Amino acid sequence: MPDHFTVLMIEDEAPIRRFLRPALESQNFKVIEAVTAEEGLSLASSHQPDVILLDLGLPDMDGLEVIKRLREWTAIPIIVLTAREKEKDKILGLDAGADDYLTKPFDIGELMARLRVALRHLQKVKLGDKEPLFETKDFKVDLSSRVVTIRGQEVHLTPHEYDLLALLVRHAGKVVTQKQILKEIWGPAAGDQTQYLRLYVHQLRQKLEPNSNRPKYIITEPGIGYRLKYE
Repeated sequence: MPDHFTVLMIEDEAPIRRFLRPALESQNFKVIEAVTAEEGLSLASSHQPDVILLDLGLPDMDGLEVIKRLREWTAIPIIVLTAREKEKDKILGLDAGADDYLTKPFDIGELMARLRVALRHLQKVKLGDKEPLFETKDFKVDLSSRVVTIRGQEVHLTPHEYDLLALLVRHAGKVVTQKQILKEIWGPAAGDQTQYLRLYVHQLRQKLEPNSNRPKYIITEPGIGYRLKYE
């Protein structure tokens, strides 16, 4: 990865900006600030940042609308920073096109981890990496060959189990909503049939996790979806 990335922070709360700027700059991020949605949209277009930190509660426009407008022309990673604790708001943001979210107040270490994940995905897109390899000390997923192994031994997965795992691998480190998963794997008609999803997540954990009752890789985001966690 390059040594320097540009972060556009669209945030109207001055204390949050004062808190984030030195933390980001200490990690070699160049920081651009916007205090309104319109200013943020303009800076996103003119500066082409590597990642956007977006507050949902902006004074001139709801953050969900900002996400939708950005997604009309760019795939720049968007991490939502929100004081909204309702699961519905987080789901709406992710479904609108955000890559991840953090609920205020948040730990700066967690933010840095989410930024690293977003930038890792950005680099893969730039390099044209469409079939990534995901590897942990417990299992390996090679999407180019459609092979999943545990300590060198191939694991048999059903077609739906594999499709679910492949989807999580392609978004590794990011939360994927239940709606996104159901639509991509089972189609639009699946609606809210989350029982299918819970079943296949359970089966995947039994096959891949060292302890399926205490998963450390396939993590549940309660009421929202799932995240395949990097070690």
